[in-house]
Amino acid sequence: MTDEMDNIGRSRMLPPLPERMRPHNLEGYVGQRHLIGPGCILRNMIESGNLSSFILWGPPGVGKTTLSRIVAKSLGREFFTLSAVSAGVKEVREVIDKARSNSLFSNGLSPILFIDEIHRFNKSQQDALLGAVEDGTIVLIGATTENPSFEVITPLLSRCQVFVLKSLGKEDLQQLLDRALREDEVLKHRKIEVKETDALFRYSAGDARKLLNILEIVVGSFIGDVPVLIDNKAVTSCLQENTAIYDKGGEMHYDVISAFIKSVRGSDPNAAVYYLARMLDGGEEPLFIARRLCILAAEDVGLANPNALLLANSTFQIVHSIGMPEARIPLSECTIYLASSAKSNSAYLAINEALAVAKDTQTAAVPLYLRNAPTKLMEELGYSDGYKYAHEYPGHFVDLEFMPEELAGHKFYEPAENRQEDALRGRLETLWPKYYKK
Repeated sequence: MTDEMDNIGRSRMLPPLPERMRPHNLEGYVGQRHLIGPGCILRNMIESGNLSSFILWGPPGVGKTTLSRIVAKSLGREFFTLSAVSAGVKEVREVIDKARSNSLFSNGLSPILFIDEIHRFNKSQQDALLGAVEDGTIVLIGATTENPSFEVITPLLSRCQVFVLKSLGKEDLQQLLDRALREDEVLKHRKIEVKETDALFRYSAGDARKLLNILEIVVGSFIGDVPVLIDNKAVTSCLQENTAIYDKGGEMHYDVISAFIKSVRGSDPNAAVYYLARMLDGGEEPLFIARRLCILAAEDVGLANPNALLLANSTFQIVHSIGMPEARIPLSECTIYLASSAKSNSAYLAINEALAVAKDTQTAAVPLYLRNAPTKLMEELGYSDGYKYAHEYPGHFVDLEFMPEELAGHKFYEPAENRQEDALRGRLETLWPKYYKK
């Protein structure tokens, strides 16, 4: 067998490049300097040995699992791992029982239980962890791509610190690339020239695992011992042939969610439900979609159909409760309803303009007659004097200036043209003819 064939055969038996390049200590870890840099909170925790439970929240491929393993190795703790996708209450209890009988625990070192995608654990699964975390049987490290405030039960969240991990920047990605080319047992023996990195970094989208996977694909496209030239064209060409069409962490993710949002906003229920299906089939988090529907209901349907926001919020709660695959049905129902509904962005425009004005008028005095007067001094100063209680007047309305003096007459809300807001406009024209003219 030639050296070339021997190298090919050996590389086929090796783990993927991201696994081969997984660091085993903080010195080899790239990114997250705000957590592991000198004097930073997680490094201090490791160096002091005073380890407490925490949750790592961040996008895919930024080193959550790797960092957890480094913590365990640095502190000499036994490391148990569960995936929230496949583990149930039974598996959680088995690990806790094993931790209690662990010899390291008898020496005062609690084992670490790492739970990947902890946001997928339901309430009963999270409840099963509480006692063991509270009494120190285990130190819990959770990893999640979703906001733990929404996905982790309050009693468990209160017992954990939350560390936010960031997408890797260009310098981090360059460091990973250089290290892989220099140190990997396969790549360091190849003749590789990196001419351009724009496409490589763009498609990696701050994800270390994705960067190394793409690098391995591109290098593997050069058969034999020929020199490897990495440029934007080579990267794009390889990805078109080798990567999945929908990648919830990559560029296509943003294209599809953008098309989904614009289809709902554009009142096309057929396109909207198609892009919904694309996301679900590609593995997108159903709660991510449900949150987008809530935003769409408020921003794009708005006051043209206030019931849309109620339905979207109900959809979010239902999706959270039942999960996939059944969650596809309420997601479809809400998507079709929002897309088919009348549209208005008047509330969105009103708050944006009001925020811009408020930023420049923070010192504008509230009229005295609108201020409460809980003390005698405030009464003497005229607080609340002249206020007219609307319910004491015909129609429960009184013509009173509620704005600060310098903003008197300023109008933020302009009703859009739809049946719901036509009725609102009619009422406002009656109440405030000086602002809303017929």
